[in-house]
Amino acid sequence: MSQDNDLFADAARQVLADQCTPPVVRAIESGGRAAPATQQLWAQLEATGLADALLPEDEGGAGLGLTQVFGVLEQCGAHALPLPLGETMVARALLAQAGVARPTGSITLARGERLPDGGVRCALVRGGQVADHVLVQAGSAWHLLAMADAQAAPQALALDAALAWSAAQVEAAPGVPADAAQDARTLQAAVVAPQMAGALGDVFRRTLQYANERQQFGRPIGKFQAIQHQLAVMSEHVFAARMAAQLGCNGAGVLPDRLRVATAKARCSEAALAVAEFAHAIHGAIGFTAEYDLQLFTRRLHAWRQTAGSESYWHGVAGQALLAHGGLTLDLVRRITDVEMML
Repeated sequence: MSQDNDLFADAARQVLADQCTPPVVRAIESGGRAAPATQQLWAQLEATGLADALLPEDEGGAGLGLTQVFGVLEQCGAHALPLPLGETMVARALLAQAGVARPTGSITLARGERLPDGGVRCALVRGGQVADHVLVQAGSAWHLLAMADAQAAPQALALDAALAWSAAQVEAAPGVPADAAQDARTLQAAVVAPQMAGALGDVFRRTLQYANERQQFGRPIGKFQAIQHQLAVMSEHVFAARMAAQLGCNGAGVLPDRLRVATAKARCSEAALAVAEFAHAIHGAIGFTAEYDLQLFTRRLHAWRQTAGSESYWHGVAGQALLAHGGLTLDLVRRITDVEMML
C-alpha cells in the first residue's frame, strides 16, 4: 500500500476509533436516522472529506479510485460502522460521472423493481433505516430517491428496511444516466467485501485476545490444541479473505472488474461463516450476549454475506466466466490475480 493510501486509511482509523465506539453503534442501531448519534457521526465523517474521496479533484474530491480507498473501507468494517460511507463514496462518484447534482447526506445502493403503476420497490435496502437517499437500479434505469419519501417496512436487522416509492415520487426524482458497465450488485459487492475483511480481522483479533486471557484448568484456553487449531483455521480465512477483497477493489477508477469482485465477495462470504462460527465457539455463551461487542461484528458478517449475493451467487458468476473463456483456465486465473497494480 502506498504512503498516500496509508494516510487515508489512517484518517479513517482515527476518526472511527474516536467517534464510532460500540456505544455509538448501539445508539444508531436503536435510534435510526433520527438519532443524535447518527447525525453526529455522519457530520464527523463528512468533515474528514472521506465521503468525497472518489470524486474528481475539480469537483472537490481527492480523485481516488477503489484501489486507493481499500484501507478506508476496511476500517469501516473493523469498527462496525453503521452508516453507508463506502456506498456514499461510490454513489457520489457515479452521480458526478452522470452529471447529476449530488444531495447532501448519505446514500446507499440498492436493487429494485419497477412496479406496474410506475412506482419502485426494493425488498431489502442495507442501511435503509439510516441513509438519507438511495441510488436504486430498477432494470436498466437508475433513480436517486429520498428516504423521506419512501414507505418503509422493517427488516430482520435494525439498520435495514424494505422501501417503496410511488410513481409520482419516482418521476419527480432525478434520473441517473448509466452505461452498461454499471451494475448495482457488482458495485455493492465491491464495497462490502473490504468491509467484511475489516470485520473478519477484528473478530479474529478479539477471539485471539480472549483465548489468551480466558483461564480454564489453570491455563489460558489458547494453550489447548483444539483451540489453537480453530484459531489457525480462522487466521487462514481472515488473511485469504483480505487478499481477495484487495483483488475486488483493484482497477482504475470507480467501476470494478466483475470477475475480480466475484472472487472477492465469494471468498469473504465463505470466510464469514467459518470465522463467526469459530469465534462464538471459542467465546462460548458470552459472545452472544447483547452487552458483549463480538456480536456487533458477527451479526454484520452474516448480513454482509448475503448482501449483493452470497458465495453461491458469485461462484456462479465465476463459473460462467470460466465456461465462456476460450483459452487456458490458468490464463483466466492469472488475469484475476494479477497484482502488478495492487495496493
